[in-house]
Amino acid sequence: MDVFAAIADDVRRRIVVLLAQSPRTAGALAEQFPDISRPAVSRHLRVLRESGLVRAELVGRERRYELATEPLAEVDRWLALARGQAWEQRLDAFETEVRRTVRDRRTARPATQTTDTRSTG
Repeated sequence: MDVFAAIADDVRRRIVVLLAQSPRTAGALAEQFPDISRPAVSRHLRVLRESGLVRAELVGRERRYELATEPLAEVDRWLALARGQAWEQRLDAFETEVRRTVRDRRTARPATQTTDTRSTG
């Protein structure tokens, strides 16, 4: 499964955040979702495993799940592209505004210089 499809679901995104904090068993994860059945949490974990975002290790009779951050690099690259274009547009607009301000200040200067008319002495 595609990483983007895997994290499209709110519950799976929350599981990813929990696993980023520390590895957990399915039971420990299910406790964090009182409105969702344990089998539903297991199905979400399966989707995350299939996408490569989660690894499972058998520890005794339980599986311990941990986050695999490597697939998130694809998301990071996409976000960098999306942010880059937005920032580039903002910086272009900022540059235009700076140039406009500089131009306006140049044209607003008086043509003659004022002299100091205070008397000395």
